[in-house]
This record gives sequence, structure tokens and C-alpha cells, in this order.
Amino acid sequence: MLIAQISDIHLVPNGELAYEAADTANALGKVVDHINGLSPAPDVVIVTGDIADGGRLDSYQVARELLAPLAMPVFMVPGNHDHKGRMAKVFFDHAYLRTHPDSPNGGFICYAIEDYAVRLIALDTVTPGDHGGGLCPRRLAWLDATLKEKPDVPTLIFMHHPPFPSAVGHMDLEPFKHREDLSKLIQHHPQVERITCGHIHRPISIRFGGSVATVCPGVGMQITMDLRPEAPSGFVLSPAGILVHCLNQSWGDPPVLLTHLNLVEDFPGQFGPFYPFFNVENPK
Repeated sequence: MLIAQISDIHLVPNGELAYEAADTANALGKVVDHINGLSPAPDVVIVTGDIADGGRLDSYQVARELLAPLAMPVFMVPGNHDHKGRMAKVFFDHAYLRTHPDSPNGGFICYAIEDYAVRLIALDTVTPGDHGGGLCPRRLAWLDATLKEKPDVPTLIFMHHPPFPSAVGHMDLEPFKHREDLSKLIQHHPQVERITCGHIHRPISIRFGGSVATVCPGVGMQITMDLRPEAPSGFVLSPAGILVHCLNQSWGDPPVLLTHLNLVEDFPGQFGPFYPFFNVENPK
């Protein structure tokens, strides 16, 4: 099974630039073409939040148009820049975006996809107006009960906010709430192969709760890797990146989920042509 992950698109209405610099619609178009050109094709695409910058309705309409050419199903969770109601209104055919406050997940956009070799569990880490994200006891209880339903199925959890500090100072000002509780919960569910997130606009990996947690780079822009605590908040227009999570079984080992980082060219040939290896030697 192949799972393509994209994140942090920060779309704005047609003709506008995000933060007066980033052509995020153009970047998403290139990413969609890139994913459709992968061979073998991914089974699904997951989007880990910040689809629209500022949650404007017309930004989601741009997102719907640009994501429509994807040849595989798309599943998404909101980010802190998203407006859940407007997101659900535009993506009206994504039934999982419609919530009810009396549901077991507390009215958050939390759901499980059971149709593939890897079980996909979406967690909504967004409380409106809160930048740092987190989970509440009700969402944690929902996650625990959902994981208990299928303890033997390899599982990927996807959400917007990483439950760990990134060392990018301005992104760590507001800690992820109940991260210790989430870590302890994951330790009781060894089928969780990966927890994958967005928000930081940089590829990051870390051990978390006995599993592996990753962060997907951004589509719209990349946050500068300045690890000084006093580093200013800002971004660069590096090429977009995606993560591809692959359920792999080789060398007679049990199936395992591994993750590849894939950069997306800004223009054809940016990274040069394909060069074959030849006359390869392994000195003795």
C-alpha cells in the first residue's frame, strides 16, 4: 500500500499570493501532477491541514478545483488556519467532515478508514483560535477505543499538529496539549506504525510513544531551518515536498511501514535528468 501525504498548502483566493510572496495555488497544481505521475500510483492521498490560509470560503473552492484531478481518494484533517465549517461546506461529499457535538469524538473531525491494508486514523488536533494544538480527554478516549477495535492491523495516525517540539523556536511557543497522555496511549497500541503530521513545513522524524512520528514538508512554503531560540518567524520558497508512506515486505521480514521524502520540481528538469549507475564497484 502507498499513502501520499501533503500538508500546509495555505491557499488564498485566485490571483492572490499568500503573505504577498507564495503562489500556493501554482505549487499545489504541481504537487497534484507529481502525485498523479508516481509509479506505482498511491492508493490514497492524506492532507494534514492548513488547506486554506485564514479559512476563507473561496480558498476552499480553489482547493477543491485543484485537488479534483487526483486519481485516488483524498482524506483530510483541518489545521489551525482552517475553518472547519467552510471546509465541510465546500467539500460536501467528504461526509467525515460533518461533525456532531454529541458524537463519541466530541464533534471533532476524527475518523477511521478501514478499506486498505493500512488502517488510517484521522485526528483533529485543532481548537479554533489555538495555534499550538492538542487533544482533549474525549478525543483521547475515542482514539483508544478505536485502536482497540483492530489491534492486529498496521495503523497510520494522521493529524495536523506534531505532539513534540520541533526545535524551530517560533513554532514551539505553544506546546501540544496532553502530549504525554497521547504518548502513553500509543505505547499500549504497538500496531501504530506511524504518527504523521504537518504544521512545521519541514520534514522531521522522531521516536514518540514507542512508534515513529513524522512531519511532512509544506506545499505552499517551507519554514526556514533556523534553530536559534530567538529566530524570527518566516519562510522560504523552496520546492514543495510530499511524504510517501509505503507498507513494505522484503527479505522475508514482517510487513513494515516506511516513509520516503519526495521533492517536487518547480519546473521540469530542475533536478536534472535521470543518470544511470554503471561500472559500479564494491572494493574488497
